[in-house]
Amino acid sequence: MSVGVNLEELLAWNDEAANHWFEHLKTNPGLLDLPCDIGGTANVQEFVRHIWGAELRWGQRLAGLSVLSKEDTPAAPFDALFNLHRQAMEVFRNLLTAPEQSWNEIYVVELSQVPDELRQPSRRKVTTHALFHSHRHYAQLATLVRQAGFPVKARGDLLFSLALR
Repeated sequence: MSVGVNLEELLAWNDEAANHWFEHLKTNPGLLDLPCDIGGTANVQEFVRHIWGAELRWGQRLAGLSVLSKEDTPAAPFDALFNLHRQAMEVFRNLLTAPEQSWNEIYVVELSQVPDELRQPSRRKVTTHALFHSHRHYAQLATLVRQAGFPVKARGDLLFSLALR
């Protein structure tokens, strides 16, 4: 057994957090209209669209699937946004069945916002980035909704997750 946190555990933590946010926002739909300017978004619904859309696009890229464009990502209803996360989890679960050595293979990132010298990470690094990208934004989302007067009951820290021991 490795002492490190593995990708399966990070994926489970990611899914746990996404399910929490889906339930929290579904229970408090007014939060979806809350102003938010993170990542060029105008409100929480657009921000969540960014989070779950990015998960799916990273998974599709790694799996060699056709990548859903940002423009074709549904903007509503909220359930359709959560379906982006569900699709991403299916793609990542399938990816995680790949042989261990393939995770150290180079993945060429073809995104203009990524500097040339950083465009050849391992597939493992890209997957880890995709999963932590969501968590970084969930922390921002927690601050935003808490400041709007809607306390977040779940604790987003890995320490409080049931995804790993």
